[in-house]
Amino acid sequence: MDRRQFLRGTGAAVLGAGLVSKAGAASLPEAPIFTNPATQPPLHPHAGRPYNPVVTLNGWSLPWRMKDGVKEFHLLAEPVVRELAPGMTANLWGYNGSSPGPTIECVEGDRIRIFVTNKLPEHTTVHWHGIILPNGMDGVGGLNQPQIKPGKTFVYEFNMTKSGTFMYHPHADEMVQMAMGMMGMLIVHPNDPEFMRVDRDFVFMLNAFDIEPGAATPMINTMLNFNLWCWNSRVFPGIDPLVCRTGDRVRIRSGNLTMTNHPLHLHGVDFEVTGTDGGWVPKSARWPEVTTDVAIGQMRAFEFLADNPGDWAFHCHKSHHTMNAMGHDVPTMIGVDQREVTKAISKLLPDYMEMGSAGMAEMGAMEMPLPDNTLPMMTGWGQYGPIEMGGMFTVVKVHDDVKPGDYSDPGWYKHPEGTVAWEWTGEPLQAERHPGPAADESTLNAVKPSGHQHH
Repeated sequence: MDRRQFLRGTGAAVLGAGLVSKAGAASLPEAPIFTNPATQPPLHPHAGRPYNPVVTLNGWSLPWRMKDGVKEFHLLAEPVVRELAPGMTANLWGYNGSSPGPTIECVEGDRIRIFVTNKLPEHTTVHWHGIILPNGMDGVGGLNQPQIKPGKTFVYEFNMTKSGTFMYHPHADEMVQMAMGMMGMLIVHPNDPEFMRVDRDFVFMLNAFDIEPGAATPMINTMLNFNLWCWNSRVFPGIDPLVCRTGDRVRIRSGNLTMTNHPLHLHGVDFEVTGTDGGWVPKSARWPEVTTDVAIGQMRAFEFLADNPGDWAFHCHKSHHTMNAMGHDVPTMIGVDQREVTKAISKLLPDYMEMGSAGMAEMGAMEMPLPDNTLPMMTGWGQYGPIEMGGMFTVVKVHDDVKPGDYSDPGWYKHPEGTVAWEWTGEPLQAERHPGPAADESTLNAVKPSGHQHH
């Protein structure tokens, strides 16, 4: 290979995501900025081929335009301020005013063109996680393309060859940039709108941050000790409910860009995993379950029939992922009599109170003073009192009176009479303890070690 051939070959690879010229910059599509953390209605297609849009939990979908048969989007990589829940905001990095960035929706067979403008203080790239595309569009800085320097705009352009659930995130200084919240979901709808059709299609990102109490900026050098476990950069009670109409066919999609796996558990229904990283799962390969594990870097889609009305818990089943910021140095005080110590300390600190002797449930109902910009470890209320959860927890609300296409919160479920657990007020129930069958002499002899043992 001569020098000219070598340069032509490498140029085709590293310039696949091309720098926008000054002339081309004048025709960039709009880059909308959106900062509202509430779940937005689905963005129905206004041009191009039809599809059934998704609803991003506590997020939104990025508008696009058609130009000469190509679907064009514009992402702005920039610092953002994100409300994790009422009472706490975080200084993050994201796209178009939000973290995670807006969901990108397109259709199998579309040719898409994505302009990426860098407003960060350092270079970046975008990797299209799970998408099959030309090597020069894969977004690994230094390997497939030059880095996108601050103030510059690059263009990614490729065909969508398969439908499914995908993600986007940087492959440039990614420990910092992903720890700061740079990520988003990418949904490719089937070419046939009737294929795998559902009535409600929800999507969200699994992400996590390490933000010390009283602070607002993540600790980017954290490797494993995250203390805020999020869905779409929100924690309970800031995560919106997933509202469904009784009888709806419902799909929930999620992608995991945290440092651990998350067993997602939904109460009240059986579901089937219908989509993975590689695409759709055929019916012959599915089975009913109530929990599915989403490993690091994976995407999962599962579906169920919302035929059991109620307000059903939906959460990660790792118990410490359903709590907000925790202190790892707090001692366990269960069973410790703190009364005398409390009397002594109260002489110096009149507002002091003992905690933890009988568990931590009391924290759900207590309104304790906290550092500024800090959430309680467990918070949120239901119609029967405090819901002792935080982090990766919300509610799937299946109600009869929800209208088609309505995603607004219908309030708490009205239980039919006699269907709520109740307190027993009759005669006290006696507990009888049985020690079990007595061991006879032959049994004891059988388990005694012999004098000759082999090692």
